[in-house]
Amino acid sequence: MKLIRILQQVVHQYLLGGLAIFFKVILLPVAFWTAPVYAALAPEDSGSHNFVAAAVREVAPAVVRIDTERTIERQPFDPTLIDPLLRDLLGEPELGAERERGQGSGVLIDDQGLVLTNAHVVENVNQVTVTLADGDQQDAAVIGTDQVTDLALVRLEGDNKPTPAPLGDSEELEVGDWAIALGTPYGLERTVTLGIISSLHRSINTLGFSDKRLELIQTDAAINPGNSGGPLVNDHGEVVGINTLVRSGPGAGLGFAIPINLARGVAEQLLENGEVVHPYVGVQLIPLTARIAREHNLDPNALVELPELSGALVQNVLRDSPADRAGLRRGDLVVGAGEVVITEPQALLEQVDQAEIGMPLTLKIMRNGDELRLSVQPEALPVFN
Repeated sequence: MKLIRILQQVVHQYLLGGLAIFFKVILLPVAFWTAPVYAALAPEDSGSHNFVAAAVREVAPAVVRIDTERTIERQPFDPTLIDPLLRDLLGEPELGAERERGQGSGVLIDDQGLVLTNAHVVENVNQVTVTLADGDQQDAAVIGTDQVTDLALVRLEGDNKPTPAPLGDSEELEVGDWAIALGTPYGLERTVTLGIISSLHRSINTLGFSDKRLELIQTDAAINPGNSGGPLVNDHGEVVGINTLVRSGPGAGLGFAIPINLARGVAEQLLENGEVVHPYVGVQLIPLTARIAREHNLDPNALVELPELSGALVQNVLRDSPADRAGLRRGDLVVGAGEVVITEPQALLEQVDQAEIGMPLTLKIMRNGDELRLSVQPEALPVFN
């Protein structure tokens, strides 16, 4: 029995020694290398805040609510559609003007009280009231609006001028970057939503707005009615876009914002001139690729043969427009503008936007298999009210 106890003690000490060696040689190094990983994945301390809160602190004081009021004419009823008995009971319907109220968001962009917002928020309004982040209400004056880009500039008339929001560079955005939307949706002030940049350079024409000319930032950060004109912010607390619309129905949940680089340029022109002049040539375009043209040409019922090239296909030429006077026709394929190769309509629109009004812009087109060069002089885009 004594020998058995001695053997048990030896085995026990051997096992303890082995475990100690295993702990020192294996477990301690593993714990040492994995500790930083677990620390990075662990939730932050309850007393600290994340990057969203830090970004909001930078911008929130400059976000405002915009309340508007406009006078509209009440539409008269057709007397023949009103039952005579009801007319006797209710009397003749009143005519005259009535007030319509609206609401949106905006963001201060300088220390002089300039507020950037959407044009559709303040267009044709009689009165503008701005509520600051601290609750102070001030009257404001509309400096100018630009329907083409849906941007407007408003100036505060009070003495209280909050710190403006820092403006970022929308050209540095990449798909997948964080996106934070601020505003007053449905009148709910100081609302913040979080998402990512879902897409860049999204043409507004693909969303059914043929009277606009701009490329949008697409985000899945929730943008609702009343968010219009509020800022879209990156994770550093810089404004990178101006919220403009949200798609409803099929594809609901897609929000869009105007790039801040474009908005900054429009604001400068509105401040200096009260309006923005956009060059135009007067053509409606659709994209054409070699593959689409080839499939079209294989159709025995095709009325015309298309050049098997990529470019901007002229679908329609507006009568008495610069393009009409230059000799452009329906079916022409624009493949060059100046020294730039044109492979899609957006590329041509960019060249027109950069052109000087009244100065010739040379277009290289394909027509019936021949290469032609036409000179068009862009004019100021007419404003339709």
